[in-house]
Amino acid sequence: MKKKTKNITELLIFIIGTELVGSLSELLAGSRNIKEFYAGLIKPPFAPPSWLFPVAWGILYALMASAAWLVWKCRHDKRDTALGLYFVQLAVNCLWTPVFFRLRSLGGAVAVILILTAIVTVMTVIFRRIDQRTTPLLAPYLLWLVYASYLTIGFSLLN
Repeated sequence: MKKKTKNITELLIFIIGTELVGSLSELLAGSRNIKEFYAGLIKPPFAPPSWLFPVAWGILYALMASAAWLVWKCRHDKRDTALGLYFVQLAVNCLWTPVFFRLRSLGGAVAVILILTAIVTVMTVIFRRIDQRTTPLLAPYLLWLVYASYLTIGFSLLN
């Protein structure tokens, strides 16, 4: 029973830590900046309402943290590289919101989202080699990043 408690505790540390990175990103952007700026943008087709973003990201952060936890538990020669990529992508992920909303640098946000998508693609491949159970956990994140790339490029072109 102790091992199960330890596993749950480690998983919760990964999830809470990852969710905190998302909160830090929003804090760095300034919540007022987010609502006002998003409302004033010309939106590309299929842009969601603003309330959907925190819901989607909350779920995605939990899924990616769960995948990282699975990798953490494995004894694999690529584990440290994979987790290093995980933490790098978290840092890049954390940059997008302040670049887009606080700095209002739409071109900068395009660069950040494309770099993030590339890192997460590589990370997903490496995670899969370590533990195949990570693929369905990371697939929604990767799909969301493709959609977010479309939106960011659309915002950049339209505004």
